[in-house]
Amino acid sequence: MMKTLTAIALLLALALALPAAAQKVLVLGFDGMDPRLVAEYRDKGLMPAFDRVVAAGGQLVPLGTSIPPQSPVAWSTFITGMDPGGHGIFDFIHRDPVTLTPYLSTSHAQGPAQFWELGSWRIPRGAGEVENLRQGVAFWQLLDTAQVDATVFKVPANFPPTPTASRSLSGMGTPDIQGTYGQFTYVTDDPLAERDLSGGALRAVYLEDGRCETVIAGPVNVFREGAPTAELPLVITVDRDSRAAVIEVAGQRMLLAEGEWSEWLTLDFALVPLLESVRGVARIFLMEADPFLRLYVTPIQIDPAAPEMPISTPGGYSRELADALGPFYTQGLPSDTKALEEGVFTDDDYLSQSDLVFVERKRQLQYELSRFNERDSGFLFFYFNLPDQDCHMWWRGIDPRSPLHAACAEENHHRIPEIYQSLDRVLAGVLDTVGDATHVMVMSDHGFAPYRRSFHVNSWLRERGYLTLEPGAVPGTVSYLEGVDWSRTRAYAVGINGLYLNLYGREEHGIVEPGAVAEELLAELVAELEATMDPDVGARAIKYAYRATDIYHGDYADRGPDIVLGYHRGWRGSNESALGEVPVAVFVDNEQKWSGDHCQAADEVPGILLSTRPVVIDDPTLADLAPSILRLFGVEPPPQMNGRDIFTLQTAGR
Repeated sequence: MMKTLTAIALLLALALALPAAAQKVLVLGFDGMDPRLVAEYRDKGLMPAFDRVVAAGGQLVPLGTSIPPQSPVAWSTFITGMDPGGHGIFDFIHRDPVTLTPYLSTSHAQGPAQFWELGSWRIPRGAGEVENLRQGVAFWQLLDTAQVDATVFKVPANFPPTPTASRSLSGMGTPDIQGTYGQFTYVTDDPLAERDLSGGALRAVYLEDGRCETVIAGPVNVFREGAPTAELPLVITVDRDSRAAVIEVAGQRMLLAEGEWSEWLTLDFALVPLLESVRGVARIFLMEADPFLRLYVTPIQIDPAAPEMPISTPGGYSRELADALGPFYTQGLPSDTKALEEGVFTDDDYLSQSDLVFVERKRQLQYELSRFNERDSGFLFFYFNLPDQDCHMWWRGIDPRSPLHAACAEENHHRIPEIYQSLDRVLAGVLDTVGDATHVMVMSDHGFAPYRRSFHVNSWLRERGYLTLEPGAVPGTVSYLEGVDWSRTRAYAVGINGLYLNLYGREEHGIVEPGAVAEELLAELVAELEATMDPDVGARAIKYAYRATDIYHGDYADRGPDIVLGYHRGWRGSNESALGEVPVAVFVDNEQKWSGDHCQAADEVPGILLSTRPVVIDDPTLADLAPSILRLFGVEPPPQMNGRDIFTLQTAGR
């Protein structure tokens, strides 16, 4: 009897280890593509490839998004098939409950902890490490276990990439070589330009005989006492008459005309002469030579041919891409929205760069499609950032009620429909390339909405007596919650959508007793928030104040906010409150070019799902996609993936 059971167990193990049945599935991730806009542009005949899929028996449906509908939250749900309570990503910004310090939610970098000291040199004793803070199993890890050939190209919230034998390249969340989400360099001799820049470094120069010298900043040099920033000299010679400039950096010399981009440049930042350096890649853009020099250097990208941080699995995949296609943007969000917001880019400058990124991404897609077509089975996910980043910046062009609509040039009112047309052409090319035997899906993590008004959550809490400042602390001067009187503060906000109780036993200086007192306070806050009126508009700003206990499930549910704010279309939590500031006003106009957003109530900004195979349930969500993809390859999802199979009736109730 024992031998029989052993034989059965061996047969079951062998069956589980066998490759899945032949199947080809391709998913295009069009970040932020909105179902309302898709319907509008289809009605106008602008999206024939979408129409083609539907006419051939496929289906186009809204796709329920995450709560909140922030990109790292939503994509983590897509990756793991779990809500934030399971994968642990609740917002772009989390907080340490002990120190109340805000930090970026998706990854954590830790430098070497110990050094040998040799004069002014410091020799690290051991290497630093980078940790992906997302919890749970990525669905392609399970495909890998089932011996399914899988490629996952730049899915967000995957830095450093999840360990797997599958091919993957990290996306949103991947830093530049300075460890930031993107620090550009702006060189100008315009005396009126001098100011602090968010997301960039201003290099003010003076031209003498048309020539100036400045620097490009690289990584911190941990080998030097004080950890100074490594730099490379940058020499610029301007010919105002011909409206051009000669640029010299790192032994490379180039001539650029106004409006011209350089090719990718390799930049080696020496840390220890002849022994240690950090390599990055960058492009230079001469925006203007006359009347003033205006020159832009991209954030220094991790060089995909020699990455200083892990950006792909296997490690050689990024090198393979660089060998085949040349250097490319490795930074998670390549289109420089900060340069546009800060006035470094004009609208046309931004469009120039965004188009470069799109052309690069389409070349990468063609490369991956060629490989995908050579295989009888397999999975390919391929991501486009274009609809998300450009809708953030260009919503003002399609929204007559935007505070910046009148200032947006009329020709740029068409930018968003043009993006949708361009992505429709991408889909058409994919359909023509892979043929009818491949199951093709297009999905977005969320949709989009106007962002006209900002809600300063901490200011509202202060006005209502839930948050109190220390004596001498003045609204408008508080940052990172410094200056808050925790002995009299019951609630505070950190992150774009999050609100926390100052809970005794959790926060270092918590005063709200857990249990009945906390429950009563939460109920009071929910009622008041959902009733809050924006007096300048005469309407309620907050559609739902979600209780975390009602929406999150899993081992990490208690690490997130106590209340998640879901706004009506037109409103959003302010950047200031997200970083623990306490401005004077509660509501203000959004005067930024960042005029569209998706950090609203989840049912205000659903994503889309287009599938060449019919969807058999009425209300698919992001959490359903991972288990559905696994079942397409005959792989049973783990129990923590509580989503449904959206393609098979027999398991649609799971």
